[in-house]
Amino acid sequence: MTLIPSKYHGALDYAVAATLIVAPLALNFEGLAKYLAIAGGLGLLSYSLLTDYSLSARKILSFKAHLVLDFIAALGLVAAPFIFGFTSLERAFYLLIGLSVVAVVLVTNTETEDQVHV
Repeated sequence: MTLIPSKYHGALDYAVAATLIVAPLALNFEGLAKYLAIAGGLGLLSYSLLTDYSLSARKILSFKAHLVLDFIAALGLVAAPFIFGFTSLERAFYLLIGLSVVAVVLVTNTETEDQVHV
């Protein structure tokens, strides 16, 4: 089931990147929980800007490769609270973001707008 076109996926990428960067600061995360989320947000922002979809700055990374990176990052977000023993709020944040990204990847149309045939 492919419900999300790549252009909307791109908008979600930037929203998730902003959330990963800002939320840990707003929620007063400390130590690794804060810095790991911020690094993840900056990483997502970086590879989103380089992805071959409508909301990127340069079209270097294929959209399918982008989705693989999203999926791997999401699995890392889901695993991190258990590996590093985050607090309940930090754990909930990481699980919510990670599981949401997995769901989005699974329902995203892998064709970019210029590949869609009518």
